Amino acid sequence: MADVTNGERCASPQELFNSIAAQGELVKSLKARKASKEEIDSAVKMLLSLKTSYKAAMGEDYKADCPPGNSAPNSHSDPKAVDDKEDFVDPWTVRTSSAKGIDYDKLIVQFGSSKIDKELVNRIERATGQRPHRFLRRGVFFSHRDMNQVLDAYENKKPFYLYTGRGPSSEAMHVGHLIPFIFTKWLQDVFDVPLVVQMSDDEKYLWKDLTLEQVYGYTLENAKDIIACGFDVNKTFIFSDLDYVGMSPGFYKNVVKIQKHVTFNQVKGIFGFTDSDCIGKISFPAIQAAPSFSTSFPQIFHGRADVQCLIPCAIDQDPYFRMTRDVAPRIGYPKPALLHSTFFPALQGAQTKMSASDPNSSIFLTDTAKQIKTKVNKHAFSGGRDTIEEHRQFGGNCDVDVSFMYLTFFLEDDDKLEQIRKDYTSGAMLTGELKKELIEVLQPLIAEHQARRKEVTDEMVKEFMTPRQLSFHFQ
Repeated sequence: MADVTNGERCASPQELFNSIAAQGELVKSLKARKASKEEIDSAVKMLLSLKTSYKAAMGEDYKADCPPGNSAPNSHSDPKAVDDKEDFVDPWTVRTSSAKGIDYDKLIVQFGSSKIDKELVNRIERATGQRPHRFLRRGVFFSHRDMNQVLDAYENKKPFYLYTGRGPSSEAMHVGHLIPFIFTKWLQDVFDVPLVVQMSDDEKYLWKDLTLEQVYGYTLENAKDIIACGFDVNKTFIFSDLDYVGMSPGFYKNVVKIQKHVTFNQVKGIFGFTDSDCIGKISFPAIQAAPSFSTSFPQIFHGRADVQCLIPCAIDQDPYFRMTRDVAPRIGYPKPALLHSTFFPALQGAQTKMSASDPNSSIFLTDTAKQIKTKVNKHAFSGGRDTIEEHRQFGGNCDVDVSFMYLTFFLEDDDKLEQIRKDYTSGAMLTGELKKELIEVLQPLIAEHQARRKEVTDEMVKEFMTPRQLSFHFQ
C-alpha cells in the first residue's frame, strides 16, 4: 500500500480536469447499469467535490470542452495547484493548512464513506464481547464502508478475512506506521480471522528512485517490525508483491480481471496519472486491489470466491478501494469493506509532513529513550502559550498540540487522557509537563517493540512469508 508519509504528489489543474472527466464517465456508467442509489450518490458527491477543487484552483467553473490552458501535466506538479485553504488527500499526498489537521467530516462527504458512530462501536462491542479498541473509542478509526455487512456475516457464522499493507520505502519505520498494524492485530484477535499483509515493494520501485534489491530488502526489514506487533503466524500471511505475484496464478488472474474492467480514463481520473507516467504506475492499482478477493490466496481459501474482505487502512488509500468496489460485482466477487483511520501527525504539527529523510519529523522505531525525550521536548509542536503566566491564565490548545495528539493514539487510560485534556486546557498543566507525560508513554512502548523485534529471526520472517494453509478451514 502507498505510504502517505513519503508522498510528494499534488494535483495540477490538468489532473483535476482529467479526474472530473473520468468521474463524470463513472457516474454515467453507474446510472446506465442501474447501480444502487448509494453508489450513484457517492459518485456524484465525488464529482461535485472535484469540481469545487477545480474552481478553487482555476478561479472558474469546470467546462468539459475547455481544458486548463497552461498546466503542463506531470507527476510532481505545483503543490499550490489546489487552493492552500482546501484540504487535499490522495494516496501520495496529504495537505492541510489547519494546525488541527484534516477536516475529517468534510472528507467523509467528499469520499462518500460513512462515519463510525457510537451505534457501530457498540455493535462491534456486542459482536466481539470485547471492549472497543481505543482507536475506535477515540475516533482514530473514524470512517467505514460496509462494516455493518461484515458484522452481519460474522453474527451469522460466515467467514471474513483482514487485509492491510505497507509500502516499504525505507528500512526504519516510525510510530505512525504502527497504527494500522496495532488495530489490525486487535481485529484479528477479537474476531479470530485470517490476515494477509501486502508489502507493495513493486509500488515503491515504480514511484521512488530505488533498486529492486533495495525495496525487497526494506520489505524484509519492515516485515520484522510488523511481526513484532504480535501477529500469530498460524493466522497471518505476509507477502512481497515482487515474490508472490509471480508464483500465484490465482492472484495474477485477479489482477488481469481488474485491469480488464478499469479504463485508462478511470485511473487517470482516480489517481491523477498523466501521459508521462510509466505504465507500471498505471497498472499498479490492480495489484493493490487483488488481495481484496479471496481467490488471490488459494492456499488459504481453497478457491472460495465468496469470503468478504475487511481492510483497515488510512483514508488516503480509499481511492484504490473505491475502484476495487466498483469492479468487484462485475467480476463476481463481494465488495471489500473498509475501516479508515485518521492521519498520524508529524512532530512539527498536523500541517507538516513526516519524512524518513527527516529524523526529527517523527519518533522512529529505532530511537533510543534519550532520542525520544530530545525529539519530544525539542520538536513536538505545542498548543501552549508564549509565557507561563499567559498559559496559567488562558490554558493550552489540545486541538493543535502534537504531544496531546500522540497521547490520544498511545495512552490506553481514557480517564487519564481526559484529565490531561482538562488540566492542559485550563492551564493547570504546562507544556513541559504534557511532553513529560508523552515521553513516559512512548519510551516503554518503543523499548518493548524493540525487544520483541530482536526476537524476530530471518527464519520467522520466511515462515510468515511462505504461501501456506493457515489454521482456518474454509469449505
